[in-house]
This record gives sequence, C-alpha cells and structure tokens, in this order.
Amino acid sequence: MFLDGILAIAGQPGLYKLVSKGKNNVIVESLTNGKRMPAFATSRISTLEDVAIYTEDEDIPLKKIFVNTFEKYNGEKVLQQKPNNDDFKKFMEEVLPDYDRERVYVSDIKKVANWYNTLIDHEIITAESIKAEDSQEDKKEDKETT
Repeated sequence: MFLDGILAIAGQPGLYKLVSKGKNNVIVESLTNGKRMPAFATSRISTLEDVAIYTEDEDIPLKKIFVNTFEKYNGEKVLQQKPNNDDFKKFMEEVLPDYDRERVYVSDIKKVANWYNTLIDHEIITAESIKAEDSQEDKKEDKETT
C-alpha cells in the first residue's frame, strides 16, 4: 500500500514518514527536508490511509482520490502556477465530481493537492505502486467472496 506509514501532523507543514514507535511517541521523518523528530501522543496525527473526503453519498478514501488524480494528470504534479480558490474547486470537480461542496473547504482541497504533489515528488505514488495496490485489493475481494 503506497500510503502505508505516511502521516499528517496537525500544526506541522507537509507530510511525514513513520520511522519507529515508542511508548508515548513516534519518530517521524519529514518528506520535505528529511529531518527526524518525535511526534507525541498529544499531537493530532492522521495516517493518510485513514483520511477520506466527503461526497454527496459516502466518504471516499484519499487513496482513491490520489489514484484518480494520477490517472487524470498522467502522473504529473497539479496546480503549479499560483492557483486561486476557483482553480482548486475546479481541480476537485475533475478528480471527484460529487464531492460535498458544503463540507469540503478550499483549505482541504489545497492540502489534497499539496499532499499529492509531495507524494509525486518522492515517488511514493507511481504507476507501479498503483498496480500493486490494485492487485492487493483484488486479492482481498477474492478472499471475501470465498
């Protein structure tokens, strides 16, 4: 799974990779500058695997949105040229047409775009990682049907 161990920490810019777990904290490494630091239990830490975006019907996992974005933009980074709020809304409509416009704010969309670009920069999202993810999901479905 390409989002395994990738974390977002409230109040801290960027994304982090989980390095190790301690009793009261975890050691994380910034994907931006490579520096390591402790993140304590009092920090609001979210794994990207657990993040989802509201739609009119259900919550869609961030992983699916990243895959849609990767396929739509052919693995290229998105929104590079000082986008405005309308650009971010248009971007989200392209990758997730039925997102809930009342509960998903532009600040949320900015995070999604920035996180996606960071994951592309660090080659965490690649065609190979997406194929591997799809094959794992197929195996899960096969086990559930038997």
